[in-house]
Amino acid sequence: MFSHFTLDQANKILPSIIEKFDRVVSMKDQVIKIQSDLESNPKYMTNFKDYIIKKQELNSAITGFYKSIEDLEATGVSIKSIDQGLMDFPSLMFNEEIWLCWKRGETEIKFWHGKEEGFNGRKPIESIDLEKLR
Repeated sequence: MFSHFTLDQANKILPSIIEKFDRVVSMKDQVIKIQSDLESNPKYMTNFKDYIIKKQELNSAITGFYKSIEDLEATGVSIKSIDQGLMDFPSLMFNEEIWLCWKRGETEIKFWHGKEEGFNGRKPIESIDLEKLR
């Protein structure tokens, strides 16, 4: 699904987006844990059966991880960095596309940046005329 978000729309759905983002992070952590176990536990290097079962567990976790990303981004939000906890909501200002920017830990959308600026170009929402944000 694609749509441009108003600030109100983005803030209204933010709690459900945060929940979905937390699921992505949890699934990523699960993949890392299983992969680490598969690579470091000697039993998976010496027993084919154990290895295959663990590998299938890893494959399922990877599938779940990508499904959680797909579920989140189907809302129209774009994940910019899972590790840094960054997501952007497409929006319009003066008929120009911008990103409403969210960072993990924030409870509302407080920043925005231009399409090409990225996180380092974040500016406070107060710096724009909200009537121009559509």
